[in-house]
Amino acid sequence: MATKIRLQRHGRKNYAFYPIVIADSRAPRDGRFIERIGSYNPNTNPATITLNFERALYWVNVGAQPTDTVRSILSKEGVMLMKHLQGGVKKGAFDEAEAQKRFDAWKAKKQQAADTLKASMASKQELDAKERLEAEKAKNAAKAEVVAKKKAELAAAKAAEEAAKAAEEAPAEEPAAEEAAAE
Repeated sequence: MATKIRLQRHGRKNYAFYPIVIADSRAPRDGRFIERIGSYNPNTNPATITLNFERALYWVNVGAQPTDTVRSILSKEGVMLMKHLQGGVKKGAFDEAEAQKRFDAWKAKKQQAADTLKASMASKQELDAKERLEAEKAKNAAKAEVVAKKKAELAAAKAAEEAAKAAEEAPAEEPAAEEAAAE
């Protein structure tokens, strides 16, 4: 029986996630499978991969052929590297402890690179947020200036109107006061 390590499609339209399964190569894509060893969700940023490392390594060692996408997932998780290192142990190039040491060094380097990337993304997001905040503050200050100018103009116009009314009323009152004084 030819076994494949492949993805099954689940989820709704335009929002798929994929269980990683071991299946007979003749079985339908979403049909019968032997074992589920993980999942792949490309909808998150970065894509979420859960994998049972030991079972994946076992199936790769017994000859299950991964599809291209699953091969890249297994490579990113280190399954293919561990298979390669185990081949070196079988050939006698180095011992099991050396293989584990090399794998741990690779995993630590990969984790450090991922942490650096996450930190740079977080700092970039903070910087973008600060720039947006400064731009918004500048817009708000400009708007406040325009509103203050309009209010000052309206207050000046209102004051001029009241002065004009007072000027109209004052000359009208003076003749009346003069007439009253003359009588």
